[in-house]
Amino acid sequence: MYVDGFLIPIASHRLDEYKTMAAAAALIWKEYGAVEYVETVGDDMTIDGVDSFLNKAGCSTEETVVFSWISYHDKDHRDAVNEKVMADPRVHQMMDQDDPVFDCRRMAYGGFRLLVKA
Repeated sequence: MYVDGFLIPIASHRLDEYKTMAAAAALIWKEYGAVEYVETVGDDMTIDGVDSFLNKAGCSTEETVVFSWISYHDKDHRDAVNEKVMADPRVHQMMDQDDPVFDCRRMAYGGFRLLVKA
């Protein structure tokens, strides 16, 4: 198993737009073979003594955070799926370059190999 993970700060008032875009993206990733595509939005974000995802993402009071992941069979499978996805014009049409739903420069991303699965 291999996972691409994302931490995305987003204006709370644009969450519905993001959900629409993410649902369309999920179909594309799944079409090209992703095993799982999951998007979650911050809910219980303040726990005493623990730093918050909101802080880590640099969110303002008008923003929330999306935590998402896409899983694959292995890293080679991830690379093959993402190559097809990135060549698909539908992906590039989702983002309004003049008014993007979120700022890609503020997104945190990483590829992760499996350590423990229960």
